[in-house]
Amino acid sequence: MKKTIFISSLLLASHCFANINAIVSISPQKTFLSQIAKDKVTITTMVDKGISVHTYEPKPSDMKKITKADIYFSIGVEFEEHWLGKFTSLNKNMTISSTYKGIKKLTSTKHKNIKHKDEHLDPHIWTSPANVKIIATNMLNTLILRDSENKEFYTKNYNEFIKKVENTNNKIKEILSKKDTKNFMVFHPSWQYFANEYKLNQIPIEIEGKNPKPKTIRKLILEAKKNNIKAIFASPYKSNKMAKLISNELNIKVIKISPMEDNWSKTMIKMAKSI
Repeated sequence: MKKTIFISSLLLASHCFANINAIVSISPQKTFLSQIAKDKVTITTMVDKGISVHTYEPKPSDMKKITKADIYFSIGVEFEEHWLGKFTSLNKNMTISSTYKGIKKLTSTKHKNIKHKDEHLDPHIWTSPANVKIIATNMLNTLILRDSENKEFYTKNYNEFIKKVENTNNKIKEILSKKDTKNFMVFHPSWQYFANEYKLNQIPIEIEGKNPKPKTIRKLILEAKKNNIKAIFASPYKSNKMAKLISNELNIKVIKISPMEDNWSKTMIKMAKSI
């Protein structure tokens, strides 16, 4: 009898402390979710830093993780459009939570001297603190639906995280208020939400995933001089020969920075300081 009670207690305890298995698409999402869920959720990130969310394809080991997941937190990056349906077919019990619900999508800044064939949405919605609050709220609601017993725990952590986001936002505003320019140049146009939130102007070098032609480069150099550009922002994970070429011509720095980093607050503040 005692043995039966002991085994039952163990099973009950393992159930109470069993973690939710969650999958996120990118590193910043893991940062947000871990702040809210702490140790109650085991988080797996699909796309490692340095791998393009535009061309990413899951490996067999990634697909195996999908079969064990309880929740997939999507964020609207390009690969999800093709793969989420397949993930759902592989694990019909997995909940898909759209953490970008309620966020208005923006197109990437287009250079005024370039003719573009079509519109390109910027998927990097988390470069805006206002959007991060929405993402966090969507995550909280999903966690509470899945695990209502820990509602107070998640809500407390969520409120603390929102305060951190607001502190980051205030620091960015303070930094930018002392800047004499509202313009910044990027190799890949991945900072449109950041620019939009703080009334800045993002000037991209890369056009529709391609390097600009010599005529366009000359126009970019003239525009950079006109707008008092202090640096060119480029990914630390990609070749930046074109950015380096233009920076040499302007005698300014190439600053390696990516919106895909784990430390969201540090990255956003670094961006503001470097403009």
